[in-house]
Amino acid sequence: MQGFYNTSIKAYGLALKLASGFNGKAKLWVDGRKDWEGQISSKIKPTDRVLWVHCSSLGEFEQGRPVIEALKEKYPNHKIAVSFFSPSGYEIRKNYPGADVIFYLPLDTKTNAEKLIQVLHPELLVLVKYEYWFNLITALHQKNIPTIVVSAIFRESQNFFKNDGNNWFAQKLNLISHFFIQNQKSKTLLDSIGIQQSTLAGDTRFDRVKQIVHQNNQLDFMDQFKDDSKLIVVGSSWPKDEELFLTLINEKLNLDWKILFAPHNLHDKEIESYIAKLNVPVVKFSDLESTSNVNLKKAKVFILNTIGILSKVYAYADITYIGGGFGAGIHNTLEAVTYGNPVVFGPKYKKFQEAVDLIEVGGGFSIANQQEFDAIMDRLIFDENFRKSAGQNAGDFVQKSPNATAMIMDYINEVIR
Repeated sequence: MQGFYNTSIKAYGLALKLASGFNGKAKLWVDGRKDWEGQISSKIKPTDRVLWVHCSSLGEFEQGRPVIEALKEKYPNHKIAVSFFSPSGYEIRKNYPGADVIFYLPLDTKTNAEKLIQVLHPELLVLVKYEYWFNLITALHQKNIPTIVVSAIFRESQNFFKNDGNNWFAQKLNLISHFFIQNQKSKTLLDSIGIQQSTLAGDTRFDRVKQIVHQNNQLDFMDQFKDDSKLIVVGSSWPKDEELFLTLINEKLNLDWKILFAPHNLHDKEIESYIAKLNVPVVKFSDLESTSNVNLKKAKVFILNTIGILSKVYAYADITYIGGGFGAGIHNTLEAVTYGNPVVFGPKYKKFQEAVDLIEVGGGFSIANQQEFDAIMDRLIFDENFRKSAGQNAGDFVQKSPNATAMIMDYINEVIR
């Protein structure tokens, strides 16, 4: 199996090199790894003490960020290294000020793993959620460098849990020093293959979103737009999500309610095409910069065609809808519900533990078609007691969650000491 793994890794790297000639993301992946040793050694000296966090992509970075920031605060004399596998994480966070060196993880060959450990010489590796590179894990284990996994989650279908009597994947997984697990099911799966070094700690993202409530979330344009109305915020929406709202906006929207869309794709053509289907006053965020004749109070729909402020906008919501559930999967629900708002999303949510749990506690609602959407939105809009109860359930779900970062730091403090 080791030979098959090594061959597969090399084949994957070759395929990306070939694809880099015509695929922009593949080109970023390949070009970003050129002279990776030089990139690291220019910022990490042999005498530096280094703590290393690896994130697959942007979502995992946000999950690992509370730990990164806690490490930076607790160990100011250490260098913090952050690595990414995917360009969608690295390219957005390559200038993140909380790390001393940010780099693309090189292809997981045995030689690369040994070189990486030599040039980075970390005291610890924190893996976020998943993405197990077995040559790297093996090399770290051989050097007695602890590897821990935070916000880990497992599924029965993974290779680790195939009972063939000599599971190579499970053996490699057992080289991990400790797992901080999101849910009991994942812990039970690890127990089933003899891995006992785990703690049920929950999801580190909860620790981050809990803090959002206490920051300054005031936005002048939102104060003007919402005014005395109730507000539905549609976050990270795709066309399929937006189509669901047409009847609600054009035929049912009460005088007391308004809607804000934060589209996932900010393509002007798509936005204008959607606006053309609406028969109510609409304002775009870009209008605020291009003209002074914008009547936010009279607008019924606001298009947030910008990025970076959605987490503040959620503070103004009375109901939230999270997009993506009719595509690859729903986007982040936690930033919305931390303010105590009920959340609605499409059918593709089951890979997201927080969404499953939100439904279970009565703070989240999944819909599969227009009829189900109309039914739950009517109830949330017109039944104030139901809406407030669901919002309370959602807010409590976040605010009463365990402090995963504190548990993780307690373990790391023992290791570093």
